[in-house]
Amino acid sequence: MIGDRIKSLREKKGYSITKLADLAGVSKSYLSYIERNVQNNPSLQVLAKIAYHLDTNIEFLLGEELAPKTNMDEILDEEWHAIIRDAVDEGMSKGDFRALKELVRSNRWKADHRDKTITQDGKNKTSNIIILHIDH
Repeated sequence: MIGDRIKSLREKKGYSITKLADLAGVSKSYLSYIERNVQNNPSLQVLAKIAYHLDTNIEFLLGEELAPKTNMDEILDEEWHAIIRDAVDEGMSKGDFRALKELVRSNRWKADHRDKTITQDGKNKTSNIIILHIDH
């Protein structure tokens, strides 16, 4: 469950519940409810804040991503390293990269799960939702 994953990651990082709550900007009691599975449906915004400070992603917290993280040097070739260096040189922060990644993930999810309905004029009507996490 979500709470079990959050608690496990929090403890691995050596964070107290108070520390993680402060970092994520949620109340200690609310985080405690999530960890104890009393609150089973936290918002994606809250999960994004928690995931960020636990160096994970929402999908892992929701149990949708089960594979362990791989060594990035095995995945990223020199072209990827150059792209990342250029972006950092131009001022992109880690938070910017995370927000961009979440935007891409959201767009992929939206394309895979698009809820199309036909309006009276025969056109497709789609629903668009974008969730962004912005670091301060």
